[in-house]
Amino acid sequence: MLQELLELDTELLLFLNGKGDPTWDYVWLYLSRTLSFITVPIFCLSLLLVYRLFDVKKMALVVIIGVVLLMTTEYLSIFIKELVQRPRPCYNPEINHILRIIPKYCGGKYGYFSAHAINSAAFATYFALLFRTYSKYVSGILLIWALLVSYSRMALGVHYPLDVLTGITLGMVLASFAFSLFNTIVHHRIERPKG
Repeated sequence: MLQELLELDTELLLFLNGKGDPTWDYVWLYLSRTLSFITVPIFCLSLLLVYRLFDVKKMALVVIIGVVLLMTTEYLSIFIKELVQRPRPCYNPEINHILRIIPKYCGGKYGYFSAHAINSAAFATYFALLFRTYSKYVSGILLIWALLVSYSRMALGVHYPLDVLTGITLGMVLASFAFSLFNTIVHHRIERPKG
């Protein structure tokens, strides 16, 4: 069963990666950068909205939970990669000659699961949940950005679809937990009625 799933994962990667167009290669490379003219404005916009929408205590809580969330996702991805030790597709000798591998640098040896996917999905989901009552557009932009970052990893040939799907799913779950924690603290500690 597991072998069949991995074979399907490889076939799907070859299909998606093979549909790539060289004119889009630099877009996918750029979306995969941690700091770029896309990610920095997204981070700044999110922090600006936090500043405008929340008082000082809530703003500090948003930032603290957000930092802990992103540290958790980053270290979780590193731990699981070392535990599972599934080679990235660009290091897989059975398919790396077929793949369109765009960057000269493939990344670390192991790829399950995608740190880009979990980090972007966690960030986007956490802030989308925080902003959903204030701006559906901002929430939508954040989620679309996270999906594009995640897809870019397959387009570049550095992650399998299962790596990306697992990262997105875990990122969304952990962000939902972080959002619930924020709400719990706000309702039970910060806005608790006196008396």
